[in-house]
Amino acid sequence: MAVDIGARDLLGLYEQMSVIRGTERAAHDLFLAGLVKGTTHLAAGHEAVAVGASFALRPDDYVFATYRGHHHAMARGATPAECLAELMSKRTGVCKAKGGSMHLTKASAGMLGSYAIVGAHLPMAAGAAWSAKLRGSGQVAVAFFGDGATNIGALHEALNLAAVWALPVLFICENNLYMEYTPIGSVTAVAHPAADRAPAYLLPAEVIDGNDVAVVADAVRRAAARARDGGGPTVLEALTYRQFGHSRTDPATYRPAGELESWLARDPLELARQRLADHGVPQADIAAADARAAQVVAEAVAAAKAADPPDPADALTDVWADGGSAWRT
Repeated sequence: MAVDIGARDLLGLYEQMSVIRGTERAAHDLFLAGLVKGTTHLAAGHEAVAVGASFALRPDDYVFATYRGHHHAMARGATPAECLAELMSKRTGVCKAKGGSMHLTKASAGMLGSYAIVGAHLPMAAGAAWSAKLRGSGQVAVAFFGDGATNIGALHEALNLAAVWALPVLFICENNLYMEYTPIGSVTAVAHPAADRAPAYLLPAEVIDGNDVAVVADAVRRAAARARDGGGPTVLEALTYRQFGHSRTDPATYRPAGELESWLARDPLELARQRLADHGVPQADIAAADARAAQVVAEAVAAAKAADPPDPADALTDVWADGGSAWRT
């Protein structure tokens, strides 16, 4: 049972998801127009995981994400304008055009990167949690990962070390049923690829509705509180669905007939609208939130298109921890 989120907060979460959805659609259109450099992995359909989790976290908590991480970056505070500018290789991008779609990072907001190597960030999240524990900061590290990463050795190394050291880290699997083009169930021995592995490391686990922002917020709130109190890691498996293919080159023809439609009926935004209606929020307020979100996205697209290309002089900045590479050459 999800904790009851007040109508005002729930409307804010809905609007945030609407902004993210609109930005993802804009990224799709910009890619088709040839304005996005490289590929993109859209997270339309996953918004409730990022937004619900971020709502339950502290501003100084750490977040690590996968290459499908636009929603996490925006949920943690990166603006649509700087995310789209990054995808378009513009100077105003969140990483000044050095990251692109698969490496969105905003350390000032605790978004410590999205990573293209499957599972590579999971031990890093354990390391960040170890740092927080040593400093007694009360911070929690959160690693978001896809179902495909559950069969990668790095996950098991991270789970084991996190359990042994009782680290304040949350492992949140966004199970969208597919590891690229292969159904996760066809290559995995257990029904729940993340949650069913947790008991081997004596870790608590929970399978949750990843399309319901209130359910996600409640589960992350409880797991984060446990971690801050010294209870150690938790594994959450959020069941969700990507509404596009794996990447922009994937038409997703491998999906069974009717599967997409059944998940679209449980779209995260639609579930949030239903919750808002149950709270007595007028339809006009919901429509106004959508209008505000659309305006934010339209302005972000315009700003990204108008931004200057990157300055070659910035190529070696923000690469080394000391701020420069001159002494290494």
